[in-house]
Amino acid sequence: MSTSSTQPAATEPRRRLRLPSFSVQILLGLALGVLLGWLALSIGKTPAGEENGLTVALSTIGGSFVSLLKAVVPPLVFTAIVASIANLRGVANAARLAGQTLLWFAITALIAVGIGIGLGLLLQPGRTAGVDESEAGAPSTTGTWLDFLQGLVPQNFLGLGASSSLETADDGTITAVSTGLSFNVLQIIVIALVVGIAALKTGTKAEPFLTLNRSVLTVVQKVLWWIIRLAPLGTLGLIGRAIATYGWTSLASLGTFAIAVYLGLALVLLVVYPVLLKSHGLSVGRYFRGAWPAIQLGFVSRSSIGTLPVTERVTHRNLGVPRAYASFAVPLGSTTKMDGCAAIYPAVAAIFVAQFFGIDLSVLDYLLIAFVSVVGSAATAGLTGAVVMLTLTLSTLGLPLEGVGLLLAIDPILDMGRTAVNVAGQVLVPVIVAKRERILDVEQYNAADAEDLFADDDDEVPAPAAEETDGVASAGDDAATVVTGTATPEPAGRR
Repeated sequence: MSTSSTQPAATEPRRRLRLPSFSVQILLGLALGVLLGWLALSIGKTPAGEENGLTVALSTIGGSFVSLLKAVVPPLVFTAIVASIANLRGVANAARLAGQTLLWFAITALIAVGIGIGLGLLLQPGRTAGVDESEAGAPSTTGTWLDFLQGLVPQNFLGLGASSSLETADDGTITAVSTGLSFNVLQIIVIALVVGIAALKTGTKAEPFLTLNRSVLTVVQKVLWWIIRLAPLGTLGLIGRAIATYGWTSLASLGTFAIAVYLGLALVLLVVYPVLLKSHGLSVGRYFRGAWPAIQLGFVSRSSIGTLPVTERVTHRNLGVPRAYASFAVPLGSTTKMDGCAAIYPAVAAIFVAQFFGIDLSVLDYLLIAFVSVVGSAATAGLTGAVVMLTLTLSTLGLPLEGVGLLLAIDPILDMGRTAVNVAGQVLVPVIVAKRERILDVEQYNAADAEDLFADDDDEVPAPAAEETDGVASAGDDAATVVTGTATPEPAGRR
């Protein structure tokens, strides 16, 4: 009797459904959002004058995505800045890197504001606007230098604030009381800087705190990655809502102004940045391929801080900037580097308001616009919108704040382009500084590609703080690269 041994059949590995790349998903969401927004616009309002169901759905989807991004901003900013300061303690040239970063923030901002002023004078947007003066109105949120300076002083440890509002009936009876929490990013930055520096000064006793901070940052980044995965859906809602709400009429009435803003953004993104890259011997195509995921997400989310993890990842992983430096420069740039919101836009908008109300600007006024753009850009604080920065510029020049009301109708449409340029600049400056300081991994930069953002995302947290041993940092390859200059060598004298 013959017996046959049975062996378990080899199981084939399960085939996972391969989704399109993140960039393709965003583009699909963008296209579908435009289609649904046009459909909602065609449907119009209900007989009762309310928004139709499709518009409400698009608004809910887009608003929920932005709310989720904002919810993780306070812990993300605090832990990221504290961790970045800790990462720099083993970097021998940390002060020089910080100084060079701020210098190039200022240089690119000056170029951007100069372009904005030039386009405002050339295209004369305030003299061709199709809006009526009755549409002017002071914004609910304003910014002045006093408010800005007072805002730097923390009111509490977390930089949080509370506000309440009353809902009343026709007879004056209070029907509901609602309370909301808000946060001041500038105050959180100040608190994080102080805490980070204090931890460094404390020395070894602060190690448990820094370890906890890194752990919290890891968890917050993981949560934020989950939120970022929803970006295609958020794109659909945000774009659709913008088209359904503002349509083409408002855009047409402010057509010259919108053209001036987007032309300025295009000149900075597609001319100024490439010239700076070429002047440092870097490939323009590789830069855009590596930075594209962050630029794209900034466009749809309208939040530099919400895009921060992606911006930091592409700067380090795609473009070869050492992680120890990227984890410092990118969070700093996400709150203060605003070529779109704080340079081009307020310059064009200030000239628009002056022309609309028939006010002549002097050379000193244009110099003030440049000064506010470079020094006051932190007032935007990386959140959606640039109304605070615009009102800060207008109040500095003595222009009527009611002019802001003329521009609010198309602000979300402009804000998408502004934030994309903001994010592009936040990637560009660390790349340039790293190249000038000879710490850029040129081989990694030249191999830059918009790879899958979510591959191996568990290991993309900032490196642990360095410990110096005989003057050489031992916090990992990237930190050591910053100290010893072991990146791909460059010819002497080439900066």
